[in-house]
Amino acid sequence: MTRATARSVAEAAGVSRTAVSFAFNDPAKISADTRRRILAEAERLGYSPHPVARALNRGTTDALGLLLPQPIPEVLENPYYNLFLQGVGQVCQREGLTLLLTPPLRGSMLTAIPYAAVDGFIVSGLEVDRGEVAALQRRHVPFVLVDSDAPEGVPSVEVTDRQGMADVVQHVLELGHRRIALLSFEAGPDRATGYRGPLARRLAGADEALRRVGLSLSAPGIDLVEVPCTRGAGYDAVAALLARADRPTAIVTFSDILALGALDAARDAGIDVPGELSVTGYDDQPDASYARPQLTTVRQSIEAKGRVAADFLVSAITGDAHHPHQVLHTTLIVRGSTGPAPDDRIPAG
Repeated sequence: MTRATARSVAEAAGVSRTAVSFAFNDPAKISADTRRRILAEAERLGYSPHPVARALNRGTTDALGLLLPQPIPEVLENPYYNLFLQGVGQVCQREGLTLLLTPPLRGSMLTAIPYAAVDGFIVSGLEVDRGEVAALQRRHVPFVLVDSDAPEGVPSVEVTDRQGMADVVQHVLELGHRRIALLSFEAGPDRATGYRGPLARRLAGADEALRRVGLSLSAPGIDLVEVPCTRGAGYDAVAALLARADRPTAIVTFSDILALGALDAARDAGIDVPGELSVTGYDDQPDASYARPQLTTVRQSIEAKGRVAADFLVSAITGDAHHPHQVLHTTLIVRGSTGPAPDDRIPAG
């Protein structure tokens, strides 16, 4: 069977191809009776406008894009993005929009941008001086930055990452821990120029809390380990740490998914949590409260972050000249995975 075309619908309805285009894209330009006749013939023939052609005619795609820093399989392995997408999806549902996930194309986010048929982008975890952000500005594509140090004139959403990490490290220190491993997600391609974005803010928060008791990120007994943000990577890193003679008494992770891997490693090593080892997370994803023991973590409103970012993008697409910047607060949630340091000879600081 050949696919029905605008020409075949026009012939069946006894109208011009232009009238068929008007029926789908600009109904006010034809009579109601003519539109009904065209739509009836289109339904009978199984015709619908090609989405790309329709987007070109209307000058809009009715789609939001989420520009991702990793391939989709890696992104969806992290429950953080599931929650973030729920927030974005709520706005898409309300506004009658679709959502396009845009991962790196042939390893490049910059290459992926021109191929994405969207009206604007939510940009997750990229700094404003990156090439992708500059490309969006040159192309005059509306965008919103998430978890970035956004300048004036660019809509953005972030959380109080520095305070959140300072709170959880202070909690561990108050329990007497002084042999602490900080398990962070990798800095990525920007590593050569130093830490950026959420990672930099969380490290600054950790350092702030450590300095209150005379320590620092480079102090003896304090280890910083960067790993991919997966449960398996968390498991492997913590298994190696626990095999050391001077193993840490606390693992402070920068993501719940890393913390869940840490709990798995401790369980397999026969190490009691929190009796011999305290473990903390960051995000307060649903699995944090289902873990055994339940995970002490920092709660950030991930779903709300996605919802606010999508709202800001819809406003930018519709021409709102306002460039809002929203900071969402974090909260320390203390559960059963943290307890007093097992070695009471560790000084209180």
